[in-house]
Amino acid sequence: MTTMGFGANLTKTYTAADLTGSESGTAPGIGDVFVSNDNKVYRFVQYNSGAGAIAAVAGNAVGFYAPGGVSAAATNVVTSDVSDTAANGAGVLVGAPATGEYGWIQVKGVATLTTALVSGADGNALIMSATTDGTLKVAAAVTDTVCAYAIDASAKVIMCAFPF
Repeated sequence: MTTMGFGANLTKTYTAADLTGSESGTAPGIGDVFVSNDNKVYRFVQYNSGAGAIAAVAGNAVGFYAPGGVSAAATNVVTSDVSDTAANGAGVLVGAPATGEYGWIQVKGVATLTTALVSGADGNALIMSATTDGTLKVAAAVTDTVCAYAIDASAKVIMCAFPF
């Protein structure tokens, strides 16, 4: 993991060819971390649409890719398809990469989601929804993997606390 100390085009997506071809040497590396001037933290990952072919949507939550819900330790691959996560939130999509493409997810700091929370109120700890793709819901059990906190649930504003 490299922490980038220069500007990053956070909404840009990259193909595998970009990473090894025309943008080689200037494109981020898988797992790179970028800290913005307002202390938001982003991580460079690959997107997989999963078995449900769930398209990436900027502002939606993603989890670590775990085919069929069984973790394969793919910490640099994410998906919005909850059936292909082990309920471990990875971040919030900043761009909308196609399956197999690369882009940034936000892992720390204040973020506004595109999709409303499945459940939760201001101040609640949040986890990946196990039923609704690309969304978060209130943590209900002590064993839930908390990944964010609701700041203004009605406005879809959260504080990211995703692992990276």
